[in-house]
Amino acid sequence: MPQVSVLIANFNGEKFLQNCVDSVLRQEGDIEIEIIIHDDASTDASLELMHSLYPKDKFSNIYVLKSHKNVGFCISNNRMAKEAKGQYILLLNNDAELASDALVTLLSAAQLQAPQGILSLPQLDWETGKVVDKGCLLDPFCNTTPNLDDHVSEVGMVIGACLWLPRTLWNNLGGFPEWFGSISEDLYLSCRARLQGFPVQVTQTSYYRHHQGASFGGNRVKANQLRSTFRRRALSERNKTFVMAITYPSPLMQIMLPLHLLLLLLEGLLLSLLKLDSRYLREIYLPVFGALIKYRKEWWALRRIVQKNRQVTRAEFYAMFDWMPYKFRMLARHGLPHLR
Repeated sequence: MPQVSVLIANFNGEKFLQNCVDSVLRQEGDIEIEIIIHDDASTDASLELMHSLYPKDKFSNIYVLKSHKNVGFCISNNRMAKEAKGQYILLLNNDAELASDALVTLLSAAQLQAPQGILSLPQLDWETGKVVDKGCLLDPFCNTTPNLDDHVSEVGMVIGACLWLPRTLWNNLGGFPEWFGSISEDLYLSCRARLQGFPVQVTQTSYYRHHQGASFGGNRVKANQLRSTFRRRALSERNKTFVMAITYPSPLMQIMLPLHLLLLLLEGLLLSLLKLDSRYLREIYLPVFGALIKYRKEWWALRRIVQKNRQVTRAEFYAMFDWMPYKFRMLARHGLPHLR
């Protein structure tokens, strides 16, 4: 049985896949690894590339699942996790590359956790090689604040581009809510794990390199301006709102969620006026309200389960929060975001 199952969700990742898979195959240590790749109805040559580079007769530990319909990141990983046989699962983006000692480092760190929870590695920007984050803290509205403190290893969440946990914990947490689609599923899983008393930590050694924002565009600063896409921002605002509604313990949820929705509405109006473009309000912010209504049964049922299983105090859960809103910092530092 493999010790580690590496799960790679792929959609049109032809130009990234080889670097990603090869970085797993180059891992140090005598660790039994299986690699499961879910191709999410790619329209490029991803599948042809995989079959030519890693034929089954030479790479018996690489498995490819082919979807005939584009289903998104959450369903892709849920499908792979269902097939995984490893003691541990590593979710790895197709546009990420592991350092050669990554799995040895994660395995050693996991064995020091009690109980064993979620882990990740420091994230490096692919182009510059600079540390992007060592996990993230959260602001009051579930925006992620990158942690760059070398002395902080306990964090509020880790990025799903490289997320490690025991397979038993994945099953315990129920994987990703499939109606999330993509974006912020890592935030949900981290918050839910912490609510149940499982640590969420980042190692201080090793790393992974990542083409930030390659999958959905944006999510990076270029020329001192935050660049993103309408699609990414819409998914992010919607799913962060779901995470707040599901995981925030009472009574703070009943206070913060209405305040959050009010601020989103004001933010959408201001951006639409300042940019002279109504798409900001129509495509990003107003759909959040519709999604809360459309999926009200799903998120309310999940909230009841999550809060029923909560094992930590409110203070312990909110200890990983930085109470200065992150959007204010980004606005002061980089001005209004540029979306395309």
